Amino acid sequence: MASLRMQGLKKRFGTMEIIPSLDLEIADHEFVVFVGPSGCGKSTLLRIIAGLEPITEGDLFIGDQRVNDLTPAQRDIAMVFQDYALYPHMTVYQNMAFGLQMRHTPQAEIDARVQNAARLLDIEPLLKRRPRALSGGQRQRVAMGRAIVRDPKVFLFDEPLSNLDAQLRGQVRSEIKALSQRLKTTMIFVTHDQVEAMTMADRIVVLRGGVIQQVGAPEEIYGRPANRFVAGFIGSPSMNFLPVNLADGAAHLPDSRTLNIGTALRGTAVLGIRPEHFIPAPEGTGMPVDVTLVEPLGSDTLVHFLVGDIKCIARVAPDTRPHVGERLPLSVAPGKAYLFDPETGARLA
Repeated sequence: MASLRMQGLKKRFGTMEIIPSLDLEIADHEFVVFVGPSGCGKSTLLRIIAGLEPITEGDLFIGDQRVNDLTPAQRDIAMVFQDYALYPHMTVYQNMAFGLQMRHTPQAEIDARVQNAARLLDIEPLLKRRPRALSGGQRQRVAMGRAIVRDPKVFLFDEPLSNLDAQLRGQVRSEIKALSQRLKTTMIFVTHDQVEAMTMADRIVVLRGGVIQQVGAPEEIYGRPANRFVAGFIGSPSMNFLPVNLADGAAHLPDSRTLNIGTALRGTAVLGIRPEHFIPAPEGTGMPVDVTLVEPLGSDTLVHFLVGDIKCIARVAPDTRPHVGERLPLSVAPGKAYLFDPETGARLA
């Protein structure tokens, strides 16, 4: 397997700059997830690593080898696509064996690799079927099996779960993470789904407009976001943001209400509060809000309310069931208020 290193990597399509300049190192055996909104450059970056897009400027190293001018086949990388890209006229066995046959691998070795991958992915009973006879999850396993048999240096996944329903997506997500731990290989996974990023990654790379906003372990990205964009993108429901004036340890809200957040900062800021960090307060304390919508989810309850004209959400215990129109006093869990610069978006505290 291998590490990856990108130095001053830039990508333009004509005059359109997709990746202004990017530096990133990925360790051997690491599972890294590129995440960000549509158009942030994550799939383009993956295709550059695969050799499917040329680099405009900068360098890409796989291990110690500079691979800018190497073809996809020379890079020893396997890619699993969003649409699986299986040959419909071939059986599962033939799909998995095809790449090895093109490399003139001995038949006995092909048989051994395909059988081993099929056993690893629990698709041995499917080897004689064609893709049309498979479910979406089974096709995804076949696509992964086709990559595994090649024993590449790096695995690349380009939003491979987007075509699956929610339940199956969760199952296959777990299988890919378990597979990475068994194979002990370098994997790069692209998604716009922050839940996939949080549950799968050793490290997350958050991208916006081709620029890295933050790199870190899931708990770091979630608990210590570098800026307002990262804070708002990671987490579901999204973080609540309120413009405030800070004074005397409190945040003074636009509608004249006040939240005591224990900060020493003063002046204008943007207050960020995750839905789960709002907590019901005793009557006569906290910030009273008027409930506009209640969503019971079983494991918890989402309570919607307005602060001025800003829509907010609190995630509370399942047995907390206020009625629409009811006034509910809320406070913020200690140490869970985030403050951001109103101009740059950088986190202040």
